[in-house]
Amino acid sequence: MFNIMETQVKTYRIATIPGDGIGKEVVPAGQRVLEAIAARNDAFNFEFENFDWGGDFYREHGAMMPADGLDAIRNKDAILFGSTGDPHIPDHVTLWGLRLKICQGFDQYANVRPTRILPGIDAPLKRCGPKDLDWVIVRENSEGEYSGVGGRAHQGHPIEVATDVSMMTRAGVERILRFAFRLAQSRPRKLLTVITKSNAQRHAMVMWDEIALEVSKEFPDVEWDKELVDAATARMVNRPATLDTIVATNLHADILSDLAAALAGSLGIAPTANLDPERRYPSMFEPIHGSAFDIMGKGLANPVGTFWSVVMMLEHLGETGAARQLMNAIERITADPALHTGDLGGTATTAQVTDAVCAILAAEPAAQFKAA
Repeated sequence: MFNIMETQVKTYRIATIPGDGIGKEVVPAGQRVLEAIAARNDAFNFEFENFDWGGDFYREHGAMMPADGLDAIRNKDAILFGSTGDPHIPDHVTLWGLRLKICQGFDQYANVRPTRILPGIDAPLKRCGPKDLDWVIVRENSEGEYSGVGGRAHQGHPIEVATDVSMMTRAGVERILRFAFRLAQSRPRKLLTVITKSNAQRHAMVMWDEIALEVSKEFPDVEWDKELVDAATARMVNRPATLDTIVATNLHADILSDLAAALAGSLGIAPTANLDPERRYPSMFEPIHGSAFDIMGKGLANPVGTFWSVVMMLEHLGETGAARQLMNAIERITADPALHTGDLGGTATTAQVTDAVCAILAAEPAAQFKAA
């Protein structure tokens, strides 16, 4: 009699939320890539559940997602998100009704945005080589300027007043700075820049600076410096090689990461991870581009930002081999000008780029997809 050992196949439960605009094109492309990866190994697969939340859902139900929507995705291993934004719905309604509801509901307090110049990309910084721009931006993702604290009074009258209060807590600032120092510690240069505006914002931002100094003592091997946010924009353009890991508040990092993506060639290639580092809830992965209604339905959207977000998802799930193979495939297609979409100056379609990535993955040895 022979003992037959059954191979345990891990199934990752993925919620897909295309959202609005081109999100409905790039998220299915991301799912196709994940399916192509699953076909190349016998260790794991994916179980997808799609949620049609967004602008269309709002027009039918009066809300961007159901009141109990978080419960529907709470047991997922990860969320693949497309975009939010609809020209016929106020931006604050779409953002707070969907993306921020998920980020804050699941305490995804660390927003991580890597940026580097991929092979074949004609980046705006002509004096900058690929090794000079290799950053990761850590954005505080749960409080600060996007806390939702404030209000309006006397609307429509000359004395109308509106306030938005930036709320920072010691707990919130400590955890994002500690996360950023750990991330910097894990990277080869062990270099962190803390972005602030404490010369003008003399309360919360001064506290941010003070906590940065305290937390830095836990990481003596990390070299760090502090930069005012306005000066940081010039430094990103003029001295990109002096930066590596960057941490900033919700608003500051939101703006700086779009600048970083543009400097690297296009917002269409930039990824994001909204992480709950403690893994109490599912984390969410998304490209940083908007809903881009002007090209919606034309098959012109660049799916690379979504594919790179999938790389981050795979890393978060512990599938490092698959993440490495997908990143290699991404770099191979960006190196080919024939596979550049319009945002990169080319004519390739979403489907052509997706087909090319899937073909590269299908040709790779199955052993390469195993975790290192």
